[in-house]
Amino acid sequence: MTKSNKKQATPPATQFYGAEAFEARDKTILRWLGNSGLHINSRGTNVMIDPVVEDFDMPLLIEMPITSDQIPHLDAVLITHDDNDHFSKSFRVNTKKTVDLYHAPHFVADLIRQEGLPAQGHDIGSTFSVGNVEVEVTRAWHNWKSDFPKYGRKYAVEDLCGFYIRTEDGSIYIPGDSKALPEQYEMPDPDAIFFDWSDNFWHIGFQNAVRLANTYPNADLICQHWGTVDAPDMNTFNMDPADLYEKVTNPERIQVLAAGQPFTLTKK
Repeated sequence: MTKSNKKQATPPATQFYGAEAFEARDKTILRWLGNSGLHINSRGTNVMIDPVVEDFDMPLLIEMPITSDQIPHLDAVLITHDDNDHFSKSFRVNTKKTVDLYHAPHFVADLIRQEGLPAQGHDIGSTFSVGNVEVEVTRAWHNWKSDFPKYGRKYAVEDLCGFYIRTEDGSIYIPGDSKALPEQYEMPDPDAIFFDWSDNFWHIGFQNAVRLANTYPNADLICQHWGTVDAPDMNTFNMDPADLYEKVTNPERIQVLAAGQPFTLTKK
């Protein structure tokens, strides 16, 4: 892990990958896509969460590990909310023949269907399956756009979400962009957490993130929402994993992955 000349922490060099990463294996492989994107290949069931792999609307510190035209097939794409760093128009255009189905909160699913793409909307607390992968839709609180008239609507809590995902090889909790919520600390023990520690009013905040990590002291912490955007003055993107090591129980489970680096999910 190195520092940029703008004093931002950056991940290891990107590990590029292609169609071979979508093939069936006898395990579940996670790949961080940069920022808040995640690729899960669970024994051949391929799911991406919040993929933004090109046309980012801010300058980047890293190269993305895959482009949308290199994706051979996705059983599903899961979207937590409609912020630009989670919800990519170019991805949807470029993968319209390779994504079977989008899953999202009802508001976001409606936006996707307006583009002529298949999407299923979900209530908070509902569950669904994608092949051998089970998904529970969890609550998130990140409706900051309601404070800005230019977005044209008041966002409700049900317009955003996180996901608790269960596979044959273990579970991963994806809180999504969210302030701290009581139920985040009352989940079944996950085997991994897609971990945001942004010290920002509309994110979990550093101390609450440490509390979340230590509530589940055996869960691998897959660092995300950091090291991607060249924004040294924005605390939503400019975190340093080094700040976590003296605060987190069992710090060896902090996973500072390169974008595209395979990580094997295991039951604890």
